[in-house]
Amino acid sequence: MLLIKNGRVMDPKTQFDGVCDLLIEDGKIIKIGEHISVDGAEVIDATGKIIAPGLIDVHVHFREPGQTHKEDIHTGALAAARGGFTTVVMMANTNPTVSTVDTLTEVLRSGAREAIHVKSVATITDKFDGQHLTDFASLLSAGAVGFSDDGIPFTDAGKVRQAMQLAVTHDTVLSLHEEDPQLTGVLGINDGEISHKCGVTGAPSVSEYSMVARDAMLALDTQARVHFQHLSAGQSVDVVRFAKSLGANITAEVTPQHFSMTEQAILTHASNAKLNPPLRRQSDIEKLIVGLQDGTIDLIATDHAPHTHEEKDQELIKAPSGMTGLETALALGMTHLVAPGHLSLMQLLEKMTSNPAKLYQFDAGYLAENGPADLLIFDAQAVKIITDDFASKASNSPFVGEALQGVIAYTICHGKVVYQAG
Repeated sequence: MLLIKNGRVMDPKTQFDGVCDLLIEDGKIIKIGEHISVDGAEVIDATGKIIAPGLIDVHVHFREPGQTHKEDIHTGALAAARGGFTTVVMMANTNPTVSTVDTLTEVLRSGAREAIHVKSVATITDKFDGQHLTDFASLLSAGAVGFSDDGIPFTDAGKVRQAMQLAVTHDTVLSLHEEDPQLTGVLGINDGEISHKCGVTGAPSVSEYSMVARDAMLALDTQARVHFQHLSAGQSVDVVRFAKSLGANITAEVTPQHFSMTEQAILTHASNAKLNPPLRRQSDIEKLIVGLQDGTIDLIATDHAPHTHEEKDQELIKAPSGMTGLETALALGMTHLVAPGHLSLMQLLEKMTSNPAKLYQFDAGYLAENGPADLLIFDAQAVKIITDDFASKASNSPFVGEALQGVIAYTICHGKVVYQAG
């Protein structure tokens, strides 16, 4: 039995915000109230700290199977717990891809051994070939929570529409990586001032928002549940807002890195700031923030993409895109959204808990009696210098050395402490 005392409980689902105690037993919250006292309970004093639902990340890469030198499900889960996440959804761009029931079963079996909830999507097309749709029915029955070819843009509009129709039949979600390869140069660098200084043609915003526009209209036509991953361009926000106003059943995410840094970071952080989609301009960040404020962008997801030091320590054009993101996500939201007054703390938590849960209809992302005891306790005011001492195998982050606000004290999943700050 675990008793958490005197914390500020914030539940985005009900908008409850008040100082009280939580009593936890057998993986459930059995009581929320003031002055709870139970003999023999383990006690955590949360005075001056926030108690929130465990964070939910619907977009992580744990690299298992096939690339476990970068990360594996165990180290990815450790990184998630350290970042305050109690539920994560793995992408399917592994080796082999999660295109069959056998591979899906393998990764879910590995995930089930972890202290947090590890879930997975399956691929939309077989081995990311863009043409042959996977067996949605069998993969859903085997435990897939949705479908995504994340990492590979879906260029065939007819196949996209067919996939959406199949998703409607099975009442499932398609998560789309939007990028037209015919419009891009070097991936991971915004096409503009910085890419030209580097002597290359980068990835322009139009390569993203043109695909968002196509698929938003296909989603409107089919009424499929479609989720747009890692928006980076301001025009993409405009397109999603317009499509929602027409009645499209769509949602969208943004990563902490895309609302925290501009393309200028390439000059100081080199390959650690090379991301796909790339960091854009300040004007794009401003539109992303407006999208978060007005609900056009529904949630925040990390796109946790670990790489080894050797892989990143190459010339910019050759280095892979991506950054480790689970352990800095909440602090980036606190520092770049809450502290400047762009979002309230409750709004930030909503984007990282209840809204991600809603996307996949998880029984998570809220705090209530008889509800799951998945939560985090953090100091919203404390500031910490980010070091490269990550629980992840990887340390490829442009935020190393920065002072960020918001320090996690405990992560609790299924009623058990899975991370405690040292």
